[in-house]
Amino acid sequence: MMKFKGVVLGVLALAVVVLFASAYVVDETEQVVVTQFGKVVGTPVTEPGLNFKIPFVQKATFFPKNLQEWDGDPGQVPTKDKTYIMVDTFARWKIVDPIKYFQSVNNMVTAMGRLDDIIDPAMRNFLTSYRLIESVRNSDRPMDTFGVVGEEDGEQHSKYKIKVGRSEITRRILEQAQPKLERFGIELVDVKIKRINYVEKVREAVYGRMIAERKQIAEKFRSEGRGEASNIRGDKEKELQQIRSEAYKTAQEVKGGADAEAAEIYASAYGVDPDFYSFVRTLDVYKKALDRSSTLVLSTDSEFMKYFKSIKN
Repeated sequence: MMKFKGVVLGVLALAVVVLFASAYVVDETEQVVVTQFGKVVGTPVTEPGLNFKIPFVQKATFFPKNLQEWDGDPGQVPTKDKTYIMVDTFARWKIVDPIKYFQSVNNMVTAMGRLDDIIDPAMRNFLTSYRLIESVRNSDRPMDTFGVVGEEDGEQHSKYKIKVGRSEITRRILEQAQPKLERFGIELVDVKIKRINYVEKVREAVYGRMIAERKQIAEKFRSEGRGEASNIRGDKEKELQQIRSEAYKTAQEVKGGADAEAAEIYASAYGVDPDFYSFVRTLDVYKKALDRSSTLVLSTDSEFMKYFKSIKN
């Protein structure tokens, strides 16, 4: 009896081991290729759920079903206008035929190597075929050059005219690379340029030119400001002179009117007593003409001292 129970337990244990060895679960982000002695058996399992295989004979190989990212190494590329730039690109891809993928690359490391070998040359081929501006811009709208001196609108439009554009270049890179990846069971979803920059030597020259242009623009603005300041100062001086002239004119008119009125009052007052007027005027003359150091030589009948003569002891 004990022997029978041991056999039953052994059978149950073997059944559990066989069940676990034959069952496998597929996640919604995975797809599975089942192989038997290294050869693909059946069709790939792409739907999530519980599946079974022959234990110990067949093997389930899992591959991702969702989008994967390829990030290329930045590299130096010469453009058509002989400008050396550093380009950093990335792409998104996915496994659409897991059997081809298993038979050709089999793992992510090898797949990334194949993507490097195909996308990098395609990117270099197209970037070297166009001017730098084509890889930077998409539209043909006029550029804002911040008022660069000596650059007319027509000249600017001709210089920066876009024939292809960045989006079209990346689309052509995708079109060139995709057929070469089909035999690996890979679909290239899109290719994008992450960053474009000048190489160090060219960047220094460009920065120097930008600094010189900005200094030229700044000097132009300063010159215009100085001219405007001179105009403002000139207008201010002109307005100030006009105000002073009008004020002087008004003051002189008021002063003249006051003097005339004072003279009229004096005349009226002195006309009442002419002798008194003569006396006052003579005293004024004495006050202005005579002081302690004055010396006069006059005849005895001089009118100048007539009021002194009339003084009686």
